[in-house]
Amino acid sequence: MRQRLEYAAAWPFIKILGSLPRPLARAIGISLAWVVYLLHVRLRLVGMRNLALAFPEKSEAERVRILRGEFASLGRQLAEVCHFPKYTLENVDQVVVYDGFENYERAHARGKGVLLFAGHFGGWELSSFVLSMHGHWMHVIMRGMDNEYLGRLISHYRTMHGNKAVDKDDFVRGLLSAMKAGEVVGMLMDTNMTPPQGIFVDFFGIPACTASGLARIALRTDAAVVPTFTIWDAELGKYRLRFDPAVELVRTGDLEADIKANTQKFNLIIEDYVRKYPEQWLWVHRRWKTRPPGEGPLY
Repeated sequence: MRQRLEYAAAWPFIKILGSLPRPLARAIGISLAWVVYLLHVRLRLVGMRNLALAFPEKSEAERVRILRGEFASLGRQLAEVCHFPKYTLENVDQVVVYDGFENYERAHARGKGVLLFAGHFGGWELSSFVLSMHGHWMHVIMRGMDNEYLGRLISHYRTMHGNKAVDKDDFVRGLLSAMKAGEVVGMLMDTNMTPPQGIFVDFFGIPACTASGLARIALRTDAAVVPTFTIWDAELGKYRLRFDPAVELVRTGDLEADIKANTQKFNLIIEDYVRKYPEQWLWVHRRWKTRPPGEGPLY
């Protein structure tokens, strides 16, 4: 019953925001996010703790500025997601432009599959959606939402143009079959994990339990691993969907060591983007919750 009530309350808001002109919807989305920032004490505390861990050299005022920027980023993305049903090939370039698309094309042309990875950064929901609109559908690794009704809606939006959902609990088998078929898989790999699915590699110099499946599958299938980030560009007033060149994998012959080395490499790529655009990463997630044996909690 509670989930139904939550959905019933959210649905009219989603429809209204999606019906408004995009600049107004963005402004309202950002305003709503700032209200959440003011009211949700726990999220603020987690965000400030993460920022203190990642940027000990910054002042508290700088960290507050970054955290407020993150909430603005979340509100902006909310508005865009509500507009998904209105995206067309004729108007989507008003919202998202490609940057480095030749790197994606080069990786796909190898015919061994493509693993697109990113983090909860900028307009992450737009990346797979926009690619699928242009005919580049992919398998998207998804975690079920706590509210099953909202989860169904988001899943519907994500798969409107041909993307296929893969449950995170079945993603290894899904990745293997997709790579064998030369297809594309997109996944976010910056959330806290637990062993054995996660291994400890550094993120901002702090051991972070990180999904190792991406490195494991890439080493097994020789699929191309392409970092992909959807960056809000204030000067353009649009998102830039950035594709970096495929990562050169570490291969020493020691499988477990190579999995760890490549997972570390992926984490460092995400960290580089977060350092460059700190206001666009999801600081309110407890990224360092799982600790190595013998270490006390950080939250």
